[in-house]
Amino acid sequence: MKRIYLDNAAATRLDPEVLKAMEPFYFDEYGVATSDFGNSYGVNARRALEDARAVIAKKLNISDAEQVYFTSGATESNNLAITGLVSGSRCKHIITSTIEHQSVLNVFKSLEKNRGCQVDYVPVDSEGFVDLEELEKALKKSKTALVSIAHANHEVGTIQDITAIGSLCQKHGAKFHCDATQSFCKILVDVEASGIDLLTCDASLNHGPKGIGALYVHEGVKVDPMLYGGFQEKSLRPGTENVPGIVGFGKAIELSKKIDYSKIAKLRDYLMDGLLEGVEDSHPNGPRGDKRLPNNSNVSFRYIEGEALLLHLDMRGIAVTTGSACFSQSLQPSHVILAMGMTHADGHGSMRMTLSKYNTKAELDYTIKHTREVVKKLREISPLTEIKGAKGKKKRAKKKS
Repeated sequence: MKRIYLDNAAATRLDPEVLKAMEPFYFDEYGVATSDFGNSYGVNARRALEDARAVIAKKLNISDAEQVYFTSGATESNNLAITGLVSGSRCKHIITSTIEHQSVLNVFKSLEKNRGCQVDYVPVDSEGFVDLEELEKALKKSKTALVSIAHANHEVGTIQDITAIGSLCQKHGAKFHCDATQSFCKILVDVEASGIDLLTCDASLNHGPKGIGALYVHEGVKVDPMLYGGFQEKSLRPGTENVPGIVGFGKAIELSKKIDYSKIAKLRDYLMDGLLEGVEDSHPNGPRGDKRLPNNSNVSFRYIEGEALLLHLDMRGIAVTTGSACFSQSLQPSHVILAMGMTHADGHGSMRMTLSKYNTKAELDYTIKHTREVVKKLREISPLTEIKGAKGKKKRAKKKS
């Protein structure tokens, strides 16, 4: 059976060149990257670690690579940035948006509940853009310690104006944390030009290994560690360094320069147009064009359940994801879809398909064909469709009378 992977916003296939770069640090240079004064195994591991750090710093246009700290991934980086900055007496007023990833939202909820932090959740419009006027109102009303807003949304691909957000934060003396997990390498991120104080990035969405991420901390920004141990990563993130993962991270970022994201964006548009064309009661979620991640497509099909669509597509070899209740492990549909002002029906019928450099037009043709078939089939047996039909008959009857 044909297998097509369209869940690249969750994880990407490891590039073979990345694995090749990592292998020596499992089998040959497997020493601990202690310091330049250790044995040759440690020295070689340390050198490789610092080379990778420099690669990531260059990608972010950071002049001092020492401002990049390695972590176990995006979730840890987000937690460290937020809890580390607002620890102690600094936990006063903090701001985020209503559509952030759970690794940000749940930290804010915990700080609000357990630490007494005052939190503002800034709303977004129907395309997922943060309301900048509401953000400034929130910044004005209290002495804000931190604003945390993602560069691009993980579900609908909306790209925020982080330069405008950074400018507002600087104007009101708040630190700005940006979760760039989805956008890193796909869109240019210049931390200094954008006024970003802390930034999260990750290897696994860029054809690198899982379990390795990084946090940028601007010089002079005070962040307390979550863990206590040795002196690794200048004691901000102690613990034996994952040298193979770090090497793979650096290699993946180097290879990202070869990816033509304009080509991927054309495939994204081709996919979305094909999914929606001629299909009633369907619509895109999020913006179209260059204000959307180049690899992200998200559409809603009313009168069906997203989990049913996902399972039927999986049986046909197509891997996607949905914001519907069963697959979000909650009783609610996607919080992102709801925050954008859409209905529960939109959320339950939403489907995210995200591309990578490995996807082809032929795969998308297969996906479009089978998605349309499954949507038609599910609507034929859906009680929701019957309800829609009954409402339509009532409307027509009223018009006649």
